[in-house]
Amino acid sequence: MTVTEALPYLAGYPAATLDQVRRLIAEQRLQAYIAKKYPARHQVQSDSALLNYVAELKRDYLRNAPPLHRVRYENGMDAVRNALGLHMRSSRVQGAKLKSKQEIRIASVFREGAPEFLEMIVVHELAHIREADHDKRFYDLCEHMLPDYHQREFDARLWLLARKLNSAAG
Repeated sequence: MTVTEALPYLAGYPAATLDQVRRLIAEQRLQAYIAKKYPARHQVQSDSALLNYVAELKRDYLRNAPPLHRVRYENGMDAVRNALGLHMRSSRVQGAKLKSKQEIRIASVFREGAPEFLEMIVVHELAHIREADHDKRFYDLCEHMLPDYHQREFDARLWLLARKLNSAAG
């Protein structure tokens, strides 16, 4: 069984880190670890509340970035294949002008998550407004907006794994 099959959200992490996660799972402590570290659940439940939340973060960090035309939770998004969120650009010609629209979609599973996870995903998708690729500049921008970005991303992946294991057991 590959790492992707056994720990679907953690492909690419070092072997020592994966061993620690496997130990938490074997000792049935992963769920408790996440619940203790992130006990709260955010209140951003509707698409309109999500739009306001994203707009506030965008205003704080990316004032001069182009506007977002739509922000919403996506019900059918598979968190493994489509990552945790999605930033989309679409362009169309209207007369002599090129019109561009930008949209952010967040996997609906994150309605149930901690506020720290939602903030991390929104920061990630907002960074795509400036940087299309997942390169050093992209992650530098993420860390500028959220200094503990990488830890939160890892913990969000642990939370997703704990949910998957919990649903498989129940």
